[in-house]
Amino acid sequence: MKLDGKVALVTGASRGIGRAIALTYASEGAKIAVNYINNTRKAEKVVAEIMEKGGEAFSVKADVSKTDEVKRMVKAVIKKYGKIDILVNNAGILIPTMLMETSDEEWDQVVDINLKGPFLCTREAAKDMIERG
Repeated sequence: MKLDGKVALVTGASRGIGRAIALTYASEGAKIAVNYINNTRKAEKVVAEIMEKGGEAFSVKADVSKTDEVKRMVKAVIKKYGKIDILVNNAGILIPTMLMETSDEEWDQVVDINLKGPFLCTREAAKDMIERG
């Protein structure tokens, strides 16, 4: 398996593309941290799917747009698995409205999750990666 011994943190992994990435990486031998923001049941279902196939996974709730939650998430992954080798910045949102109908609050939410989230997650995960070389 290509990812034996590796640890992957996949944001937004409770559904869609993130779920598919988590399942694929697990099938290649990676231990998976399944990040989610709201739906514990869906996140735990992904964890169960991975474990049923002989993989290792756990779920970790965090809003990727919040610095304190990202720090807590990264610490939880390192506490559970000792490291992070792979970060997949998958979490993202789309507000399905026309430009002229998009509120400032909706736009801020898109920017916070889609742009600030990957920055925060990469900054925190990179600390461990750089420390380990």
